[in-house]
Amino acid sequence: MGSKAYHRGVALAAVAALLAMGTARAETLHIGVTATLEGTYTVLGQDGIRGLKVALKEFGGKAGGYDIDPIIESTDASPDSAVRAVRKLVEQDHVKIVIAPLSGSEGIAVKEYAKTQPNVVFVNGASGAQETTYDHPAPNFYRFNPDGAQMSAGLGSYIYNVKHWKKIATIGEDYSFVYTQVFGLVLEYCAAGGQIEHRFWVPLGTKDFSSVISQLPDDVDAIYVGLGGGDAVNFLTQYQQAGGTAKLIGGSIMVDQTVLSSKGKAKDALIGTPTAGPQADTSPDPKWQAFVKAYQGAFPPDQRFPSPSLLATFYYLNTKAVLTVLNDIKGDLGNNEAKLRSGLAGLVLHGPTGVIRLDHNRQAIAPNFVSEVVQDSAGNLVSKLVKTIPDVPQTLGLDPAKFATIGAPSRTVPECKKY
Repeated sequence: MGSKAYHRGVALAAVAALLAMGTARAETLHIGVTATLEGTYTVLGQDGIRGLKVALKEFGGKAGGYDIDPIIESTDASPDSAVRAVRKLVEQDHVKIVIAPLSGSEGIAVKEYAKTQPNVVFVNGASGAQETTYDHPAPNFYRFNPDGAQMSAGLGSYIYNVKHWKKIATIGEDYSFVYTQVFGLVLEYCAAGGQIEHRFWVPLGTKDFSSVISQLPDDVDAIYVGLGGGDAVNFLTQYQQAGGTAKLIGGSIMVDQTVLSSKGKAKDALIGTPTAGPQADTSPDPKWQAFVKAYQGAFPPDQRFPSPSLLATFYYLNTKAVLTVLNDIKGDLGNNEAKLRSGLAGLVLHGPTGVIRLDHNRQAIAPNFVSEVVQDSAGNLVSKLVKTIPDVPQTLGLDPAKFATIGAPSRTVPECKKY
C-alpha cells in the first residue's frame, strides 16, 4: 500500500509539473518590425502597422505557444534608415524574426543585410522592388506580397485595349519601387502596341512639382502617375492649380486609400482613373469583406481609413504568414528556425486577396486586380473592381530566360517594345 501511494504521489507530482510547464510555456516572443513612420511615407507606415495589429488580433496575440510582442522601429523610406532599424532589432534586441521593410529601396538594402544574418528569418513588410527577391535573393528573406511589376499586371492591356489610349507619358518617384511599377506597365502596354512619349522622374519627397508639370506633354492620351503619400497629394493639388486636365492612370500607391482618403478636393481628380494593384476596395470576395470589417472594427473611424490600404494588407499578409507557421510548427524555433523557414517556403496562404504561394526565390505568386476610382454611396473614393488576373508570377508570364535578358528596372528599362 505504501509503495502504491508513493508511486501515485510521484505520478501526480509529474502531472502537476507538466501542467505548470504548460502554463509557463506562454513566454514572450519578440518580433522585430519596421515601418516608414517618418517622412513622406508616414501615412503609409501607419497603416502598415494597423495591418500588423489586425493580424495579431486575429491570432489573439499568440502563436506557437508564445505571447507575440512586436518591437517596432521607425524608418523614413531610405535604405540607410532601414538598415539602421533592422540592425538595432537584430544586434541589440536579439530578435530572431524580423518583419520589414515597407519601401522599395529599403527592401533591397534589408535583403543585403539579411545575408549577413543567416540565423535570423526576415519576412517582408510591404516593400515591392523587383531586385529584393529576383536579383541574388537572400535565402532567409520571404515575401508574401507581389512586387511592383506584378502589381501592374493587367493595366497596360486595359488602358490600350479598353480605354484606347495609344500614347502616354509617365511621372514617378525616382527610386526602385516605382521603377518596378513602370517596368510592369511598359512591358504589357508596349507589347499591346502602346507608346511611351516620355518618362519623368522626381525625387522622393518632392514639394514643388511646377517644373515637371510645365514639361508634361499635351499630345498624349493620358499620364501615368507613380507617386504616393504626400508626393501624390502635392502633385494633384499643383496639377489642378496649373489647370491640368489630362486623363490620369494611377500607380498602385497613387490610387490607394492613403491618397483617396486624404483631405481636400485634389483627390477628386482621380475619379475615373484606371489602376491596377494587389486589391480592390469593392471586391465581393467574402474573405476581403471580412478583412475590411476586421480592420474597421480594430480602430476608431478617425484613426484609420474607410478601407485598408495595400500597406495594411501587405503587413497583415506577411504577419499572418509568420503566425500561421509558428502555430503549425508549435513554436519550434530550434536549429536556427529550420522548421519556420521550411514552413514559410511551403506555405499556401489563404488571405483576403486570394491564395498566395511562394516561388523558388521565396517571392509571392499572387492575384492582381484592375480597377477604377469611383465615389461610393457614402461619398468616399474607392477602387471599383474591373478585372482579376490570377496567379501573377514575378516573370509576368514571360519565358523566364527571356525575362532575365530585360535587365533590372530603372529609369529607362525596359524599352518600349515587345519582348
